[in-house]
Amino acid sequence: MKENRLERIEYNIERIKEEIADACARSGRSIDEVKIMAVTKTVPCEEVNFAISKGITLLGENRAQEMLSKYEMYLPEAEIHFIGALQSNKVKYVIDKVKMIQSVDSVKLAAEISKRAQICGIEMGALVEINVGAEESKSGIELAKAEEMICEIAEMKGIKVRGLMTIPPICENSAESRKFFENMRRLFVDIKGKKIDNVSMDVLSMGMSGDYVEAIEHGTNIVRLGRAIFGERKYV
Repeated sequence: MKENRLERIEYNIERIKEEIADACARSGRSIDEVKIMAVTKTVPCEEVNFAISKGITLLGENRAQEMLSKYEMYLPEAEIHFIGALQSNKVKYVIDKVKMIQSVDSVKLAAEISKRAQICGIEMGALVEINVGAEESKSGIELAKAEEMICEIAEMKGIKVRGLMTIPPICENSAESRKFFENMRRLFVDIKGKKIDNVSMDVLSMGMSGDYVEAIEHGTNIVRLGRAIFGERKYV
């Protein structure tokens, strides 16, 4: 059974790479522009490490407690980003264990990251999370407020805005999802063009298991894949 699961993961990774290559070709992009992130929520370390051994070294963690329980068991080449909702009082537990925090959705959270990063003597890369569909059930800030918040964070030490992240609404068809991705792409390009100090805007993180092809065609450079790599999981 274990061998079958690992074989399926390997098959999934190869299929994903082929689909990414096709999407990049259609949109005139290099496949080197798009990174695959393995979203590891509830996935056993053995399976995560197998994916790492197959070249998927970028991991996305959703929960601070789960990440801390698995952190030391991951292969050393793993690069970990925190992608889930992060409470300010949990920043101190993850600040020295992740390369980037993709889910910065408030100035308050950014200020805590700044504080903890300075204590650790590091600079933490951050993505501002955008609620592109204006859904009450999701975290993230409005499109219209993104630039103002980014400018506030840019004044802080120990944190550097690297770009944007979003989780768009679940759509019935690709035409609907493309609309949200296009809005994100426009915002990303617009803010990048303003050349704000301490803001590099080199990362656009959008696209998950059900819509990553469309996201690639609209400029994402990180696709966050859980089910597409590891199959259906039992969330707890």
